[in-house]
Amino acid sequence: SGLAVAVAMAMAVFLALPAVALENGLALTPPMGWLAWERFRCNVDCQADPQNCISERLFFEMADRLAEDGWRELGYQYINIDDCWSAKHRDPRGRLVPDPERFPSGIKALADYVHAKGLKLGIYGDLGIYTCGGYPGTTLDHVQEDAQTFAEWGVDMLKLDGCYSSEEQQAKGYPEMARALNATGRPIVYSCSWPAYQGGLPPKVNYTILAEICNLWRNYDDIEDSWDSVLSIVDWFFTNQDVLQPAAGPGHWNDPDMLIIGNFGLSYEQSRSQMALWTVMAAPLLMSTDLRTISPSAKEILQNRLMIQINQDPLGIQGRRIVKEKSHIEVFLRPLSQAASALVFFSRRTDMPFRYTTSLAKLHFPEDAVYEVQDVYSGKIISGLKTGDNFSVVINPSGVVMWYLRPTTLPVQPWHVVRQQAPGKGLHPVLL
Repeated sequence: SGLAVAVAMAMAVFLALPAVALENGLALTPPMGWLAWERFRCNVDCQADPQNCISERLFFEMADRLAEDGWRELGYQYINIDDCWSAKHRDPRGRLVPDPERFPSGIKALADYVHAKGLKLGIYGDLGIYTCGGYPGTTLDHVQEDAQTFAEWGVDMLKLDGCYSSEEQQAKGYPEMARALNATGRPIVYSCSWPAYQGGLPPKVNYTILAEICNLWRNYDDIEDSWDSVLSIVDWFFTNQDVLQPAAGPGHWNDPDMLIIGNFGLSYEQSRSQMALWTVMAAPLLMSTDLRTISPSAKEILQNRLMIQINQDPLGIQGRRIVKEKSHIEVFLRPLSQAASALVFFSRRTDMPFRYTTSLAKLHFPEDAVYEVQDVYSGKIISGLKTGDNFSVVINPSGVVMWYLRPTTLPVQPWHVVRQQAPGKGLHPVLL
């Protein structure tokens, strides 16, 4: 049958793709969880601000929230310590130790607590003399020792930053830490900041090599609590999508940085936009907000089940921007398993809701297909949408409309193979 031929052809292309990646079997879908940095930074004044300082109390309380408020069941499982957790000096044996006043129970006790809640613990290190916050770094002579320490503590994820290190030290140290983590025998997801320190692009960054070393990597600037910051990240990622998109896949992800939904800088519409755009990018979903006081509307965005299902799609194909209109409307597409897709219609306008009219044919979907469409945020379903049918979506300023499309009848030709898109094709859709 036509379908059998289509599947066979798609499989042939799929099998021809490089399968090389960091062989620790981890992060086969983008990691999900919570990370301290954007919201709590390097607040170490526990006298003046015991509730919000970087201390074991903060992580115990966030673990409680992840376990008790419905996050864990949705896949938010990592609770990640960032910078400023350690004492200012290594111990007499040269090992990293947590600050004794802020982490009196120690990291092992925190990991045990987190594991007992059905969660996983992440920690932060830096490949340099100091961390970015001025705490002891992991110089090359400490790489194996620190990997072993983290494993003994029961750590499940390591974010390795790159402050106070040279290009040469990074080129040696990032692969060395991958080997050292694997050698501990403990499964530890490895997040690298390496490409961000090298400008994020070839020839300085070799994404083929990176995928063999790291499970995820920061490519670009730190996110700040503002819409401008979100837009600058979106612009950089999609301007460079021909380089970045093929680099992502199961076990190795581009990381545009944390979700800032629930903080102070984004409106409701902008929060929905960040969630949709990060999902279409197959980005890790690492929230950085106060889960103890998060608003119901922010929580609803972050706990959207269909959104998370799309983000966690097992094919792990990163989406692309396929249309950029003069009207400041942009369209993004992410191919999903079982011939489904996610479409995001995004408005950069700042005036009023905009009615955008197009068809799946204009977005280069296959000719004879019929789809059932579900609006990811409203839940509304449109049945029987044919490729040739015109439709309109109304998109609020700095907002999105996001669709999940499932074919109810399949076309004869396969189209669902995105990685083969050659670079330099500009804004054409990537459907074959």
